[in-house]
Amino acid sequence: MSAGRRLLRVASLAAALGVWQLLTALDVTLWLRFEQFPTVGEVASALADRLGTDVYWQDLGSSLRRIVVGFLLAAVLGVAAGAAVARSRWAADLLGPLVEVVRPVPAIALVPVAILLLPTTEQGIVFITFTAAFFPVLVSTRHAVSALGPVWEEAVLTMGGGRLRVLFSVVLPGSLPGIFGGLSVGIGVSWICVISAEMISGEYGVGYRTWQDYTVVDYPGVFVGMATIGVLGWLTSTAVEVLGRRVTAWLPRPAARGPAGPGRTPRGAASAAAAFRRTPAAPKEPVS
Repeated sequence: MSAGRRLLRVASLAAALGVWQLLTALDVTLWLRFEQFPTVGEVASALADRLGTDVYWQDLGSSLRRIVVGFLLAAVLGVAAGAAVARSRWAADLLGPLVEVVRPVPAIALVPVAILLLPTTEQGIVFITFTAAFFPVLVSTRHAVSALGPVWEEAVLTMGGGRLRVLFSVVLPGSLPGIFGGLSVGIGVSWICVISAEMISGEYGVGYRTWQDYTVVDYPGVFVGMATIGVLGWLTSTAVEVLGRRVTAWLPRPAARGPAGPGRTPRGAASAAAAFRRTPAAPKEPVS
């Protein structure tokens, strides 16, 4: 990413914070009411106070632990189930109807089920996090595997490869872009649901602390929790995307866009021209 684009992104965030500070400092009341909103300075002061406490870091660690455990379980089982449903008629007949019935149910609606089934609150929150990410990963994997063309699979089978060789050499590598798309969606949904679960039945965590701040009318503390959730979600989503780019680095990338002005040749055209120059000319046929 160029320095100009980075500067533009920072400027957009700074502009949003500036508008927030202006509206709250002037107690603007139009259709929206900003007189009860904390200012940016008040939120920053509350954040600075929280950073020096052990409770803040304990809440942050609890939420991260729940996300990591639930998301990793969802990633492994979701990819396995999605590939099985796409590759096996038996799996599609056995798991497909169950998936389509349970998938529309919001993960947060399963909090009573988690409380009834699991012995501890911690396990229940991890279960909600797992459920939230599981279905996006499963569905994206199923579509990615189903969209693969049969050419490479037939080539491996022709050369004597078995089903496992096809799975690990063709199916999974070819499906990686779609799988990581589902993982990126899943991590975002996981954060939504883990925060909601912590608000309902948690003892520690960013969501639990944010709800406690709301009940005692500590609005700067509420916005500290919101900012913490946003930063954690952004960092984890970025980590998944970076991992996806590294794992799929062998895939062809689109050429960088830019104006092809005088004296500037597009990358694809330059490569084609260089290849053409290196190709020896075909011998001319004798004229009879």
